[in-house]
Amino acid sequence: MAMALDAVWVRVKNVCKQNGLLIMSVLAVVIGCLLGFFLRTRRLTEQEVKYFQFPGELLMRMLKMLILPLVVSSLMSGLAALDAKCSSRLGLITVSYYLWTTFVAVIVGIIMVSIIHPGGAAQKEDSEDSGKPIMSSADALLDLIRNMFPSNLVQATFQQYRTSSEFIVKPKPTVSQTQSESTTRRALIYGIQDDNGTDIQNFALDLTPPPDVLIRTREGTSDGMNVLGIVIFSATMGIMLGRMGPNGSALVNFCQSLNEAVLRIVAIVIWYFPFGIVFLVAGKILEMSDPSAMGKKLGFYAVTVVFGLVLHGL
Repeated sequence: MAMALDAVWVRVKNVCKQNGLLIMSVLAVVIGCLLGFFLRTRRLTEQEVKYFQFPGELLMRMLKMLILPLVVSSLMSGLAALDAKCSSRLGLITVSYYLWTTFVAVIVGIIMVSIIHPGGAAQKEDSEDSGKPIMSSADALLDLIRNMFPSNLVQATFQQYRTSSEFIVKPKPTVSQTQSESTTRRALIYGIQDDNGTDIQNFALDLTPPPDVLIRTREGTSDGMNVLGIVIFSATMGIMLGRMGPNGSALVNFCQSLNEAVLRIVAIVIWYFPFGIVFLVAGKILEMSDPSAMGKKLGFYAVTVVFGLVLHGL
């Protein structure tokens, strides 16, 4: 009996060592949810909620800080170490695989959303007044291609290109135009008879054509790292460094050293993740105006994602 308990204890210890971070992260999410719902009963002020979210804010800032050096150094050092023919063939296979899997994922996502409608009932009010700028599909596609080739690499680290649209009402016509167009207007006359009499009252309805509204697009930017442009530049730079041979070895060694240093920093930040996620999850729960509606949205979203992953994995 004692030997069996010792074996179970050793097995549990091994599982905890191998999956310690995962177990701590799951516990952190559970603790954050419980702590958030408990603190909602305390009626904290907005300033107190901001102070409470500070450890979670630090976690997000540290993760965002490491994105740029990690992506640039890993892509440049990894592609520079590959052979030119191998990298071109691998790149073709990667792009083809990415396009195919993305196409399948989009089809599966559209089917699942059409069937389940996650959050559809709760988002009807928000969809009428979203406040987001209107963008056509053509502008979105062109913006995607523009962001692949950023005009300023420094700006690409914190901003990305975005076409914005605005509505412009066509100026009113002049007096002469108004007189000439007045003949095209129609006046509909309705006759309504009183119920208790024979008098007929006439009502005239002047049908004036609506104003002409034009949509004008202009260049703009939105906050956020242009990850696509940075990835394209880093991959191209890595391939070119690999083809340069000994002449590019100095920069390749620098990228490899930078990548190793960043990975060590990431390993340190990862162990802060369970602590920060507690305050991050609890803070988001405190910010919710209606937790039941949000829970309903998340529930339908989770069901959609799970069924989509199962269907995509078949």
